[in-house]
Amino acid sequence: MIPGANNEVISNEWLLKNVQQGHGPLGAEYPDVAYGMEGDTPSFLMLIPNGLNEPGHPDWGSWGGRYELYTPPFDPKIKSFVPMEEETRPIWTNAKDEFTPWVQAKWGRAVIKDTGRYSGNHVTLWRWREHFQNDFAARMVWCNNDYKSANHPPIVRLNTPEHLTVKSGETINLNGSASYDPDGDGLSFQWFQYTEVGTYKKNIPYYVVNTSELKDVRAPAVESPQSTHFILMVTDKGTPSLTRYKRVIVDIVPK
Repeated sequence: MIPGANNEVISNEWLLKNVQQGHGPLGAEYPDVAYGMEGDTPSFLMLIPNGLNEPGHPDWGSWGGRYELYTPPFDPKIKSFVPMEEETRPIWTNAKDEFTPWVQAKWGRAVIKDTGRYSGNHVTLWRWREHFQNDFAARMVWCNNDYKSANHPPIVRLNTPEHLTVKSGETINLNGSASYDPDGDGLSFQWFQYTEVGTYKKNIPYYVVNTSELKDVRAPAVESPQSTHFILMVTDKGTPSLTRYKRVIVDIVPK
């Protein structure tokens, strides 16, 4: 139970409804939670080709969390079930994200920012929780339904490059209108800058709209080459709703 996260999708009631009951012999074998919810998530979920995950770049962020290459400090006071020793070399280990969840709005815009802002290494994983749990639920439906009776993730396609270079002061325009859903479901779009990824760590101002286009973003002034990542999230309106992504890397060079 983490403040800010969608804790409903890891509840016993959710597991019963979406996995254990009525989802074939594999679902029936899924055990009740004893100690925690899917503790080995980072080992597997990073490998799912969803448009966000990039196994060769753990520092880019994925459904499995985000990691950085360094030698972590050793704290002998930490209690563990297994012996712990100080690391002798850099390893891919904890990174931190700052994140404000987006929530469904009843009126006006489709989604709005929540009131809380959260920071920490767990945030790098639970920020995607609703997306990968819905994906889990959809895969369980696939176990005992034909194709037409189940939901499938949207196909995210860009009309603009996935990697581009701009000079300070130039305008960035990104477009994902070529995206579609294989089941014919309606789609929701959301662009955001993944500030923790890349070398440029500041927020770049842009007007937030829930459309397939991100328009008129002004590249900031830089004194040396920098990079930042923009993520397009596309979510269908099927049941359960499924999300896929496209990552655009923007290199910014001095004017």
